[in-house]
Amino acid sequence: MRWRVLALVSLGVNLALGAALLLSTRSLYHNRSRHSSAPGSAYAGPITTNVVFRRQFFSWREVESADYPTYIANLRDIGCPEQTIRDIIIADVNALYSRRRALEIVTAEQQWWRPEPDSNVVQVATEKTRMLEDERRALLGRLLGTNWEGGDLVNLPRPSRPGLVLDGPVLGALPADTKQALEQIAIHSQDRLQAYLDAQRREGKDADPVEVAKLRQQTRAELQRVLAPPELEEYLLRYSENAANLRTELGQLKYLNVTPDEFRAIFRSSDLLDEQIQLLASATDANSQAQRKNLEDQRENAIKLALGPKRYEEYSLLHDPLYRDAVATAQQAGTPGTARLIYQLNLASASEQERIRLDPTLTPEQKAIELKRLELEQLKANSVATGQELPPEPPQSPAPPPKKTYVLRPGDNASVVSLIYGVPVTALRAANPNLDLSRLKPGDSLNIPPATLPPQPPR
Repeated sequence: MRWRVLALVSLGVNLALGAALLLSTRSLYHNRSRHSSAPGSAYAGPITTNVVFRRQFFSWREVESADYPTYIANLRDIGCPEQTIRDIIIADVNALYSRRRALEIVTAEQQWWRPEPDSNVVQVATEKTRMLEDERRALLGRLLGTNWEGGDLVNLPRPSRPGLVLDGPVLGALPADTKQALEQIAIHSQDRLQAYLDAQRREGKDADPVEVAKLRQQTRAELQRVLAPPELEEYLLRYSENAANLRTELGQLKYLNVTPDEFRAIFRSSDLLDEQIQLLASATDANSQAQRKNLEDQRENAIKLALGPKRYEEYSLLHDPLYRDAVATAQQAGTPGTARLIYQLNLASASEQERIRLDPTLTPEQKAIELKRLELEQLKANSVATGQELPPEPPQSPAPPPKKTYVLRPGDNASVVSLIYGVPVTALRAANPNLDLSRLKPGDSLNIPPATLPPQPPR
């Protein structure tokens, strides 16, 4: 049990003994005054009191017990108030289950290398948290009765802001005072940053990234005084701005899927360089800009060494949206090994698209037609590259029969043409809406619709 509980109980016992001693002294004084003031009275012999002196100090081992019912009984035996007993037991049980949550549950915060939480980990952690909470509430109900929660809500303080998640094999095993120190450092860090941002806002200024970086360095210096190097690294991997930026950067690449060891290696090699780069964020002089460029080159080379040649090549390619599209296409087809081939096809298609757009000899309509044709060709090439069957060509409709025309000769009229081609005069009229068939003259041209009657030989 905590030393604070011992101090609380010890203080209560001392106060009770002091009050009893004070009351007995006052009683003795009044008795003496009454005897001395009475006529003919004389003080003779010692005066005894009914005050029972108990030991002022005791060992906590006399009270605490591994068995909670025995522990509660011991607290009552030394006269501990019921509300104090309630607060002691609730605090002790809460601390017990807080430690179990920290050590037994794998939370999303422990997977600091993932840009997005693993849904399976979140689900398992939620179920485990619910199970431990049910156990905690059931234990307090057995020890303190069904109304224990009302006393808990009334008498125990609640934090005014959400705290850090300090769990896992490294941070979860930290002593309680170290965890409390980390909470205070985090709160002070947030307050300092917010105070600076508010001051800048009142002056109508934007936040200076260099000043923000200096505030973060101050927080890191405070953490270094509290945590050992492995503990500090675990904390920074979870909660530092540099680690958050690295998660965002790698998450945008989508398909790199770094391992914990790879993320840790990149963070170790780039963290210090990132701090130095941030301190030059506002620099505009040529010397500072050259220094910043040199640091950025060092950072890129450090990532290359951390990942190794093969993984760094994948890392570099994934910065190209065309390559990310190629990887997506290959994975959707179930042939991830064809991503490089599809990427080459995408590069060739992009080059041809640019050529079409810049061709001054093509009209906008012609460019649209060519770009559509190129898109279809690229889809076919990607299908071939991934081993998929090409979609069947749409059936072609039969070509319409060639259009027939007849040039009228002297003596021809609509009835003669109708007999020659075996079509009714009404069909001729429908096929030639712009001509008046009653006023035809030699040289006029008639469109001949498909025949419906057997043709007659011309005269």
